Amino acid sequence: MPKTAITDLILRDAHQSLLATRMTTADMLPCAGQLDRVGFWSLETWGGATFDSCIRFLNEDPWERIRRLKEAMPNTPMQMLLRGQNILGYRNYADDVVDKFVERAIANGVDVFRIFDALNDPRNLATAMQSVKKRGKHAQPSICYTISPVHTIDAYVSLAKELKQMDADSICIKDMAGLLKPFDAYELVGALKKATGLPIHLHSHATTGMSVATQLKGVEAGADMLDTTISSMSMGTSHSPTETLVEILQGTEYDTELDVKLLVEIAAYFREVRKKYRQFESLFVGADTRILLAQVPGGMLSNLEGQLKEQKAADKMDQVLDEIAVVQKDFGYPPLVTPTSQIVGTQAVFNVLFGSYKQLTKESLDLLVGRYGHTPAAPNSELVAQAVKTLKMEKAIDHRPADDIPNELDKLESELKEKLGVSSVNIDDVLTYALFPQPAMNFFKNREKGPVSFEAPETETLPPAKTEKPAAKPDRGDTDGPADYVVSVEGKDYAVTVRRGSAQGGSAGSQGATATPAPANAAPAAAPAPAAAEESVQGGHPVDAPVAGSVFKLLHNDGDQVAQDEPIIILEAMKMEFTVNSPADGTVHYGAKVGDAVDNGETIATVS
Repeated sequence: MPKTAITDLILRDAHQSLLATRMTTADMLPCAGQLDRVGFWSLETWGGATFDSCIRFLNEDPWERIRRLKEAMPNTPMQMLLRGQNILGYRNYADDVVDKFVERAIANGVDVFRIFDALNDPRNLATAMQSVKKRGKHAQPSICYTISPVHTIDAYVSLAKELKQMDADSICIKDMAGLLKPFDAYELVGALKKATGLPIHLHSHATTGMSVATQLKGVEAGADMLDTTISSMSMGTSHSPTETLVEILQGTEYDTELDVKLLVEIAAYFREVRKKYRQFESLFVGADTRILLAQVPGGMLSNLEGQLKEQKAADKMDQVLDEIAVVQKDFGYPPLVTPTSQIVGTQAVFNVLFGSYKQLTKESLDLLVGRYGHTPAAPNSELVAQAVKTLKMEKAIDHRPADDIPNELDKLESELKEKLGVSSVNIDDVLTYALFPQPAMNFFKNREKGPVSFEAPETETLPPAKTEKPAAKPDRGDTDGPADYVVSVEGKDYAVTVRRGSAQGGSAGSQGATATPAPANAAPAAAPAPAAAEESVQGGHPVDAPVAGSVFKLLHNDGDQVAQDEPIIILEAMKMEFTVNSPADGTVHYGAKVGDAVDNGETIATVS
């Protein structure tokens, strides 16, 4: 029996961290047989951002993915990352939805559930753990690791004891930002083993360059399982190379007993696959020690990079990284992992672009008033007071947030039937809709077109070109909006994106939008409209998109009378919703439809 077990992340966290979660199932399956023969403790194949990416970008059914992977790799346990009461979304769900999701995940092929809560609040893990345990599968709650004045060895040990009492099968140390130093890992693993006697699984990103040493010291302290990834998709914002750890431990009392030759063959396959996704590659490919201060996890770093590019603010990355540390402290030192990484990261972007807390997102407000659970430390009292006032509450809550959510599965099923105009729906589709309503509807509309596919560039100097197979895009019914083409020039193919319209001046900027998460329970909070919108040449007030994104909802009919400061459009960007308000009293005329992609500053409506 191997003394150290290995979970490989090649099919989930590796490409989420390096390639914006774009790897398709079609590029996974050809290597499935080899992966299944290695003898991994488990393969992480699902969860995290893969579900979202499948329906939003790849036109793939995530449920079909896990079924096909399970069928192709029957000898290796399939592992998923589950966000506790958030499931895979960005809000808390009712207990009946959480339970049904776990039931269906198991039915489709998941064996091991790594369950975490962004605040390390055990109350947010309870329902998911109970659902896993009653169905006889492996429940592995996680301790999200970060460094702050309140995150101590004693605090982590206390949390681990609670998790053991909740009937954990094993405990994962989830070092999502690569902050865990080698000797600290030795101390932490030893303390958790002594306090709980449970198997300890160590997960550490390579972002800061410490992960191999951290994992080695963890093994010496008694870590039973390690997370690694095949070398051709390792390091940078990803993880330590599987082959490297296997070689280091070979012939020792910690031997993994895995076949390095087979692993090298697998690495060669994914080395070629990676070339197809060069357009999504993160620029953070080495060790970035700035993260030791900013504490940004690998997946968040690559996503943040892409989001800033989309907002034409890529030059502000260093400012945003500095601001993240400020926001994290003000918000009570939440570990930076989904969804708190998205909340803190987006708030930091807003602070840099619009001014400190000039725009508090709806998620930020909810976090400050306890709707996500207990923060590790007390948040900034002035911000809490502001949030309580904005949300029209008497005070922040201190009970389990999900206690306020009545069962909602039946309601969600009825909603989907109505929207699709059918009398019955597949329960897996209901859960997809529950997690991501608007992307799910777009996916259902385009599902029959089949998954998007990618091709490697002919030479290293050419941009990667997509195949002509249709991507998962809304059915626009016209030629507006961004469209992808492959243009041949003198016998060479180039990928070209044509966007609708052109960016126009006079953007509403920070004055014309308020953000809420997508999806959200409640309607977004309104924000002030631009103080002085200039008259357009047609005699109306232009309404410009404050951020690059897509039109999520039109709140009125074209030609309706609207009042100044009244919400008229909801945009979706950075997985958040932005409410755009009317700049004046008058008649609204929309220049974009639901599903249209828009650029920052592009005129999307006129009020005259």
